[in-house]
Amino acid sequence: MHNRRDFLRASASTAAAASLSAAPAPVPAKTMVGIQVGAVSFVDEGTPKALDILQQRGAVNTLFLATFTYGRGIAGRQVPGQPLPDHGRQEYDLDFHGGNYGTVHPQYYHDTAIKPEDTRAPDHGNLDIIAEVLPQAKQRGMKTILWTEDVWRYDIPNIVKLQEVDLHGRPARRLCVNNPYHRNFLLGLVEDYARSYDIDGIMWGSERHGALGIALGSNHGGRGSDPASASCFCEHCEKKARALGQFQFERVRQGYLELEKFVRAGRAGQRPVDGYYVSFWRLLMRYPEILAWEQFWHDGLREIYSAMHARAHQIKPGLQVGWHIWHNNSFSPFYRAQQDLKTIAPSSDFLKMVIYHNCGGERMASYIDSVTANLYGDLPKQDALEFHYHVLNARERSYEQIPFTGLSADYVLRETQRAVLGAAGTSTLIWPGIDIDIPTGDSHSKSTPKGTKDAVLAAFKGGAHGVILSRKYSEMKLANLSGAGDAIRELKLA
Repeated sequence: MHNRRDFLRASASTAAAASLSAAPAPVPAKTMVGIQVGAVSFVDEGTPKALDILQQRGAVNTLFLATFTYGRGIAGRQVPGQPLPDHGRQEYDLDFHGGNYGTVHPQYYHDTAIKPEDTRAPDHGNLDIIAEVLPQAKQRGMKTILWTEDVWRYDIPNIVKLQEVDLHGRPARRLCVNNPYHRNFLLGLVEDYARSYDIDGIMWGSERHGALGIALGSNHGGRGSDPASASCFCEHCEKKARALGQFQFERVRQGYLELEKFVRAGRAGQRPVDGYYVSFWRLLMRYPEILAWEQFWHDGLREIYSAMHARAHQIKPGLQVGWHIWHNNSFSPFYRAQQDLKTIAPSSDFLKMVIYHNCGGERMASYIDSVTANLYGDLPKQDALEFHYHVLNARERSYEQIPFTGLSADYVLRETQRAVLGAAGTSTLIWPGIDIDIPTGDSHSKSTPKGTKDAVLAAFKGGAHGVILSRKYSEMKLANLSGAGDAIRELKLA
């Protein structure tokens, strides 16, 4: 763990070096060029040096500063076991904890069941990374959007009061979108950030789906998911459902118990008499509550979007508030069906559409591995992939190839065009997320400067209003970051 003394020492040394030469000219803010970056990068490299690199290498003019997360996906150094990049401290942070990397102001949190102070990240002592980075970013003409995500630890006192409840009544390792304590915490977090700091915006992301997606494992890495963990069936969801008068709650539960049996049998290689696809639809026809409950969950998520957006704009009307849309949007037709951008647009100043091309091949293959163990079990994996290519309007390589090649720049172009058209007629900005050095398997596709450049060029060719370089600077190689900057300069956007 590094404390404020370590940070100030690093900052002082880099500031002294920076004083020997003029600071780089600010990147013009004509087009948003963002990067996701966590506190540890500024601690390890010093704020002036880190900002120099982001501007010079990536032509970055907007920081997406990771400020609330317990996950390594956007905070901390490189994931242990993956090759360290060519910058930052050359060691893994095996004591990573996560939490809120800003100062917690308890007066903004009401009726949350957990103490907001208990979420303060201990990783860097009492360092408030927002207060440290924000003024230096402003001096350079850079915007700062605080990046928060729905990833928690479950050793926080009283966190069980916010958790989902699974099909068998057990606490799930997710927080419930319909739980008032959870909603109150998120609204408190928004108010805290909006009132306490002169920021430019807030982005929140929830890489989850409802009970149907969980039960089917219809996401990359889903093959190992437990259909019994489908959720949420807590008292808050039941109360809300009964108040709506649209559900027979016991029918919902019974449908998911039958779906659990279907998934378990499929993963055991027990093909139904009439096949997987027909049997799945038979189950939906017998229990339409299965689909209705999935819609119920997504409606709850959109209510959170709307409430967070409204709270932020009530405090500071000029704040840009938007959402990280999960990569599953590129794989699962069920998940994509829920991402109706015109429905989301009224509570979205921007949308970060995850269009990760390099790791996308590995992830798509993993998704196919999962869904061909149940829903699409009648199809060989290549045929299932071709089906998805057709219904998702994709044209990529074979199942055997894509883990090693990744997805193409054409995928970035098509997905950007689709998002721009999906939000047409609204004021919502589309900012594709471009992946740089997101970890993949040892022999699988790796980011390159050219691949990164081509992806950024493709996003703007598709009509993007900006790009967000992802997942986090602390895992990116500098040459690949430069590939993004080369594209921005070639397009004369900086």
